[in-house]
Amino acid sequence: MGLFSKMFGKDEKKPKVEQRGLFNIKVGDIIEYDLADYQVVGKLTLNDGGYEWYEYQLLGDSGSRWLSAEMDDEVELAVYERINKKLTEPIPNQIEFDGVKYELSEQGAAHVRGEGRASNISGFEVRYFDYSDDTEEQLLSVEIWGGDIEVSKGKPIEDFEIKIIAGS
Repeated sequence: MGLFSKMFGKDEKKPKVEQRGLFNIKVGDIIEYDLADYQVVGKLTLNDGGYEWYEYQLLGDSGSRWLSAEMDDEVELAVYERINKKLTEPIPNQIEFDGVKYELSEQGAAHVRGEGRASNISGFEVRYFDYSDDTEEQLLSVEIWGGDIEVSKGKPIEDFEIKIIAGS
């Protein structure tokens, strides 16, 4: 406590700075990726039978992307952008897009907790279908929100490819 604080009764409280990592990114933080800065404007916490992972909505000059972070046997990160690919149910085991064949690798249903721009979907359930090409370097994600089917194309990235700057 400083001299003036003692004299005038002010209690100085310094804000605690929380170290950011892949699993505690907050709405308002900044993500540096691929020579661009993105603000985290939404966050989804998805839970499928106790297994939890995160999807962060990033907004930058080049548009919107999603950063997916999960801990399986090791940290798995991927960046996705929504694409215009029309699908109908039943969702197939194989999808072709831009000449690349993708095979279904995982599917399930998860309960969603949303924050920021994604807060309006808290409490929803999403059905998901994850695909990869034979090299596992190109990914597709299909999500069914009620009756709406969203398709995103992505690629795996390494944690050193992003930098997290606490914005809140």
